[in-house]
Amino acid sequence: MCMAVAIRPKLVENSQQFLHPGETVEAVMVGQRISGWWGLLTYLWVFWNRFEAVIVTQHRILVLDTGRWTMGTPRSVLRELPRATRIGPASGLWWKCLSLGDKLYIHRRFHKDVAAADAALPPGQVRQAPPPPVGAPPPPPPGA
Repeated sequence: MCMAVAIRPKLVENSQQFLHPGETVEAVMVGQRISGWWGLLTYLWVFWNRFEAVIVTQHRILVLDTGRWTMGTPRSVLRELPRATRIGPASGLWWKCLSLGDKLYIHRRFHKDVAAADAALPPGQVRQAPPPPVGAPPPPPPGA
């Protein structure tokens, strides 16, 4: 008999090492770098793809690398975004999210988590552009 493990509680538990003391998780979702539709076209999709977990807290949004084979074990922080970042609205089976820095495909089963994260934003919160990826060179000074 196979026992299914809920991915959301598992991600919350396994991402504690990346959270600051006192930080609580408001929403959690998983995305992947390659559209799931590629799975219909070629088995090589399995080797091209990587999963990323999105952990939304009251202070920030973390995008964590979970690797190529699993969704529930975060390995490192890919990006950190301000909590004011609006993630959605999500739609379709594989929604292409561009608001979290790099392109991320989020399956429909996590769309309610996207909506919950956006609903938790204070009224009048301004959407901010995502910061450059970790390790990117700083932008040139104005007038340079």
